[in-house]
Amino acid sequence: MALSTPDDRLAAVAALADPTRKAVYELVLAAAAPVSRDEAADALGLRRATAALHLDRLAENGLLEVQFRRIGGRSGPGAGRPSKFYAAAVSEVGASVPPRDYGLAAELMARAIEESVRSGDPVAATLPRVSRQAGADSAEAARADAATGAPGDALQAVLRNTGYRPRPEGDGSVTLLECPFHQLSRNHRETVCGMNLEFLGAAAARSGGTLRAVPDPDGAGGCCVRLEPVAESPTSE
Repeated sequence: MALSTPDDRLAAVAALADPTRKAVYELVLAAAAPVSRDEAADALGLRRATAALHLDRLAENGLLEVQFRRIGGRSGPGAGRPSKFYAAAVSEVGASVPPRDYGLAAELMARAIEESVRSGDPVAATLPRVSRQAGADSAEAARADAATGAPGDALQAVLRNTGYRPRPEGDGSVTLLECPFHQLSRNHRETVCGMNLEFLGAAAARSGGTLRAVPDPDGAGGCCVRLEPVAESPTSE
């Protein structure tokens, strides 16, 4: 289970609110190899059943991944049932309300800097290109996850998972009630709004092209971008 949505991340953080469960997670996180239930119980002075309960809860919330193997490497008849081992699925987890995704902003800016160094193009010209590619890739991944859905479903998934909180309007447009890069946009508005516009424009185009991203700096939403229906081209007679 990947922590791909705001709800996933909130659930993972909530799972770590229990101090014993947090200690179990930190034990597995620091371990050099996957940890068994017995090893976790012995290391933390817990009953085996208690350790198993916390390990399985962490796995259910996507923080740990489960592996099965026989202790001692034995196989075949008489080798016994495989034991459960647990390894860290993610090295860090965070959530915010409303949802923010500063990791995505940092990733886009880091890619733009690296590409600028390689190509010699200015960062200001590289960031839009990187943002467009990321938007297209996000929509493509969402389309693959929901291959049987309607064309616009991929875009809605990108908007929700990234934290834009989309609100459909009666005229077919979509207001974005949140900016996932809110704090950054307060001090670097031109850069962040440009990044938003390119990311969302490419995601909309790759999701079926029924919506387009337009600047909306003074609109009703919390984001400086709005999605509007694409005007139909007049047909020639």
